Amino acid sequence: MSNVLILVEGQTEETFVREILGPYLWKFNVFCTPKVATTKRIAAGPDFKGGIVSYGKLKFDIKRLLEDASAQLVTTMIDYYGFSSRVPFKNKITGINCFQRVKALEKLFADDIGNRRFSPYLQMHEFEAMIFVDPAELDKVSHTITSVELFKIRDKFKSPEEINENPDTAPSKRILRVFPSYRKTAHGPLITKRIGLEKIRKQCEHFNQWVSKLEKLGGI
Repeated sequence: MSNVLILVEGQTEETFVREILGPYLWKFNVFCTPKVATTKRIAAGPDFKGGIVSYGKLKFDIKRLLEDASAQLVTTMIDYYGFSSRVPFKNKITGINCFQRVKALEKLFADDIGNRRFSPYLQMHEFEAMIFVDPAELDKVSHTITSVELFKIRDKFKSPEEINENPDTAPSKRILRVFPSYRKTAHGPLITKRIGLEKIRKQCEHFNQWVSKLEKLGGI
């Protein structure tokens, strides 16, 4: 069994790894443990968790996870949207499209940590992109007909992963405009579970590459 520690941005990603990705990877002999990023450490009490406050705190969390010698790999599940503006090497990010830029940032991130057991994954552009794989599932959960507008948005892009890194047009902002009651922690894992990993992987190549890398760790 290969042990993988996944530093996740918040509760939504933690649930996704624990209930969807993790059980899928078991059959490949890979055991994943999600670890929520720390926002504030308290000397005499529990730490505050969830969200990426600064690159420095994130780097500290990763270094701590790498101290666990039982982990074959430490990786991340963090939104590219938002994170790219927080890194000290943001001016070094290159690429003519979002796929090239995210790969460039992941390499800069890995090089900065400088440990062969660390291989970061950045979600393009945020978790909600996966909901655009099949917006009809949002209707079934919310008992609305908002998916008509979401499908119109989806059809403008080759992949849900291309929707998009502007603060006004990020996937979650687009969903909130048509469904103001959307709650990431409540709806996100539920909808993606209904969509299923197979459909998500077919439409989200960058995500698929990450999952494929994790599958191979088990040697099956």
